[in-house]
Amino acid sequence: MNETLPVVVNSGGGAAARAGDKLGEKIEAAFDKAGLAIALHAVEGDEIAKTVAKLAASGGTVAVGGGDGTLGASADALSEADATLGILPLGTRNHLARELGIPMDLEGAAVVIAARATRRIDLSRAGDRTFVNNASIGIYPRMVRARDAQNLPKWLANFPAAWTTLKQARHHRLRLTLDGSTDVVRTPLLFVGNNIYSLDAGHVGTREAMDDGKLSVFAVADRSRLGLIGFALRTLAGRGDPERDFCALGICERLTVDARGRGIDVAIDGEVMRLSTPLEFAVRPGALTVLAPPEKSG
Repeated sequence: MNETLPVVVNSGGGAAARAGDKLGEKIEAAFDKAGLAIALHAVEGDEIAKTVAKLAASGGTVAVGGGDGTLGASADALSEADATLGILPLGTRNHLARELGIPMDLEGAAVVIAARATRRIDLSRAGDRTFVNNASIGIYPRMVRARDAQNLPKWLANFPAAWTTLKQARHHRLRLTLDGSTDVVRTPLLFVGNNIYSLDAGHVGTREAMDDGKLSVFAVADRSRLGLIGFALRTLAGRGDPERDFCALGICERLTVDARGRGIDVAIDGEVMRLSTPLEFAVRPGALTVLAPPEKSG
């Protein structure tokens, strides 16, 4: 007899809000078609990580439905229990699912979970917070706060939030120590990626590997508000100039970020939180097992 698969869904996420009461029915139908019996747990906020930790305690597989922030909040408990993560992409951007080659529809994602093919990927930490994609300091956390303060869908709220944040752009004086080498920078945005992120045309913001055991560090050069807009457009077009656009670039396994004051706002997989400084970043190679299609060769 097949075991029942626990499925934890972020009931406070955008997909849940759009689907309303029918989301649970759609999830159950998708897994039924894939030949899997499930036990659905709809929770939100801090209860997501707590529920995942409880279900993962005995190992096995837990499917999690939500965006990158939800997956990041769940990853630590799954890793500690040596449990396996199944992904239902129910977020706005679903970066992790896309980079793993997981279909964006419920039926396709359920088929991947039913196939039980596994991969091990890296996780990274910022202080005691785990992330699956990236963390950032500066204008991006400010933009997320401005976006979330509006009563609009995320994709629509991004535009006025970005404009407001650029108009009020501030710079941070940060002391960065990468694998023992220290530099002091003044930057509007520090980006720390779990794995090596590309700046190449057509591949900006993507990773070639999710198990390279490295952090990628980008500190945007000090510039005017108009200069920041130009930087963003060049980078999105894959035409960025590393020497001109960044005051610090690096690949490392450990990073320490220190700033004035006792804490700093950090966006962890798109979720903003206040963390103490100095803030230690570290990569955890192969820390998480996920259900995903096999990697493409070449």
